[in-house]
Amino acid sequence: MNAKAEDSSIWNDAQKAQELMRRRQELDGRINGILRIQSTIADSVELIGMGEAEGDQSIITDAEKALFALKTDVSAIELEALLSGEADGNDSYLQINAGAGGTESQDWASMLMRMYVRWANLNKYKVEVLDNHDGEEAGIKSCTLLIKGKNAYGKLKTESGVHRLVRISPYDSNARRHTSFSSAWAYPVIDDNINIEILDSDLKVDTYRASGAGGQHINTTDSAVRLTHMPTGIIVACQAERSQHKNRATAMKMLKSRLYEREVQLKQDKVDAANAKKTDIGWGHQIRSYVLQPYQLVKDLRTGFTSTNPAAVMNGEIDDFIQASLAQRIHGGGPDGVEDID
Repeated sequence: MNAKAEDSSIWNDAQKAQELMRRRQELDGRINGILRIQSTIADSVELIGMGEAEGDQSIITDAEKALFALKTDVSAIELEALLSGEADGNDSYLQINAGAGGTESQDWASMLMRMYVRWANLNKYKVEVLDNHDGEEAGIKSCTLLIKGKNAYGKLKTESGVHRLVRISPYDSNARRHTSFSSAWAYPVIDDNINIEILDSDLKVDTYRASGAGGQHINTTDSAVRLTHMPTGIIVACQAERSQHKNRATAMKMLKSRLYEREVQLKQDKVDAANAKKTDIGWGHQIRSYVLQPYQLVKDLRTGFTSTNPAAVMNGEIDDFIQASLAQRIHGGGPDGVEDID
């Protein structure tokens, strides 16, 4: 049987051709990675057999080291395999909001912002602050980050939910233990070829002066833009640019992404409901607990995955939590998420 000839017509659509080439390179990378792992395993097993036959422990030791070194490569390939959603490969917006509790929650929100910025840096992603509102005394009330890089949304989508902090408050003169809540919500930057219609009559547009750290240096005019989508109640804001026009364009792009993510989530909710495993990701749904006192523990309440090194987690080392959450989405299961700290 003759091989099917290459369809040269795909080059008539430059955007489609680029997407196909990107997908091909991605698949080639995954296949070559698996082949390298298989080759290393086969070579190492052969060397171990040779070392045993010759009584040479050094050969066995080197082969075992090569096998242990594969752990990082295997984890990376496993994570890539879990990122198969339509928008998983896209850049991501990440919105962080402080919960009730004033300074305590606002400080916790700023800690979360720092954690995600450090995580992005560890993954060699680019971060832009699109919107930021400082707290009255410390921390932030809210912020919106744009995180650019391969699979940024695919990884961050598991971070959507409420994050809880338990610690001895640095703002309490009596050094009492406090519990604070803040939320994180990731949604994908969508491609321009995805058509989402937004009627002008459905929009409420507010302009205001930029605020937050550095805001005073942006300008002294009402350049910041806030868009409210009346039918859904979705609100987005941008103050990153000096130009109101540019901020509005960015805010509109953010709104389209939020509406796209909303539709995806509604479809997923229907699937989850059908499987009797519906997960309500809302303000009252806690996904992770960070305990600094009376003991040191970070626990994901969906998967049960834990870390006894909160300092490392707060410095951005959250990939293990992300991988566990992605695996649970595919395989199901996991604990109900009940925690013993009040």
